[in-house]
Amino acid sequence: MKAPKDSPHDSGDATETLEPRSRDADRSQLAILASARDEFSARGLAGARMDSIAERAGLNKRLIYYYFGSKDDLFLAVLERVYADIREAEQRLHLDEIDPVEAIRQLVSFTWHYYLEHPEFITLLNSENLHGAAHLKRSERIQEMNSPLVQMLDTVLERGRRDKLFRAGVDPVQLYISIASLCYFYLSNNHTLSAIFGRDLRAPKAMAQRLSHMTDLVLGYVLH
Repeated sequence: MKAPKDSPHDSGDATETLEPRSRDADRSQLAILASARDEFSARGLAGARMDSIAERAGLNKRLIYYYFGSKDDLFLAVLERVYADIREAEQRLHLDEIDPVEAIRQLVSFTWHYYLEHPEFITLLNSENLHGAAHLKRSERIQEMNSPLVQMLDTVLERGRRDKLFRAGVDPVQLYISIASLCYFYLSNNHTLSAIFGRDLRAPKAMAQRLSHMTDLVLGYVLH
């Protein structure tokens, strides 16, 4: 977990009294991150309140400053945590060990269902985009987290090219951005799209059609 940060609100004596045992510290930080994730996704960075985060976590507000330093630093920690979660889940797919065509199918399906099951991921990204990715630009971890995903997808594409299944020249980063965009845009704009086109785009049939459509689009692009 993160090392504690000095807070402008705490004196040296307060730091000594706040510092718990290592196991308790890990639990406290996880509780703060989970509470902050819920608060930031519900209210955005500007609307989120540290008092509410502390109350949700059942902890003293001073511990938030002790571990994370500031509201902006806590928001960055939450962003890093949610990105780490999806990257870890993607790695568990072991896409580089299965048939290349099936690997692409699974990546599209996984991304779609992950976004559906973790709506906070979309709302947190929306919030960060409103701030011009100012927090992620400060991250020392975010690019390192994404490297294994790019390598895994590049391996899948190379195996597909070698087996004469996929065409040459497919950039793994561009491909992933396209997959993420197809899923992200539909879900983040679902209410407005439903109103504009007069369809219930969250209906089960519409959702199944969307996944099939996205999969066909992506495979149509990569197949030889």
